[in-house]
Amino acid sequence: MSVLVLGLVIFLGAHSVRIFAESWRTRQIARLGEMGWKSAYSVVSAVGLVLLIWGYGIARRDPVVLWAPPVWAPHLAALLTLIAFILFLAAYIPGNHFKAWVRHPMALSAVLWAFAHLLANGTLNAVVLFGAFLVWGVLAYLAACRRDAALGVVYPAGTLAKDGIAVVGGVVAWVVFAFWLHGWWIGVRPLG
Repeated sequence: MSVLVLGLVIFLGAHSVRIFAESWRTRQIARLGEMGWKSAYSVVSAVGLVLLIWGYGIARRDPVVLWAPPVWAPHLAALLTLIAFILFLAAYIPGNHFKAWVRHPMALSAVLWAFAHLLANGTLNAVVLFGAFLVWGVLAYLAACRRDAALGVVYPAGTLAKDGIAVVGGVVAWVVFAFWLHGWWIGVRPLG
C-alpha cells in the first residue's frame, strides 16, 4: 500500500499545484520557461503514475475487503463512467455545451470516474486510490471555478455539432475501454 500512496502523493501532488500553489507555479514557469515547466511536470507526473499503478497492482494481490458492493453497483458505475468519458472528451473540444454548462468537464469527469469505481469496489486499495482521485477532482473543480470567477471567465454557448462529437467520441472510447481495454490493461472485465 505504501507504493500506491507514494504514487498518489507524487501524481496528485503535481496535479494539485494549481489548486494550492498557483503563484509558485507561475514563478516556476517564469524561471524554467513554458517547455521547461511542462517537461518537469510531465516527468514528475509519469513517475507518480507508474508508482500508483504498480502500487495498486501490489495491493490487489492481497486485498483487504471493506464491503461487498451491491449487485447494481457495476451497472451504475458503467453509466457514470460513460458520462465521464463524454465529459473528458468535451474538455478538449472547443465550442460544446458541456463546457458552457459545467465549465470544467475534465475535473467533473475525474469525480464521476472515481465515484463510479468507489461504488463498484469494496477493497481498501480501491478506497485509497479512487477516494484520493474523488477528493482531488472536487478540489480541482472548485479551484478552477474560483479562478474563473476571479478572472471573469465566461464560457460561450456551444453547438450541437460539437456536442455530438463529444458524445459519439466519448461513447466509442467508453465501449472500447469497457469491453476490451479495461480487461486487457487492468485485468478486470467490468461488463463481462
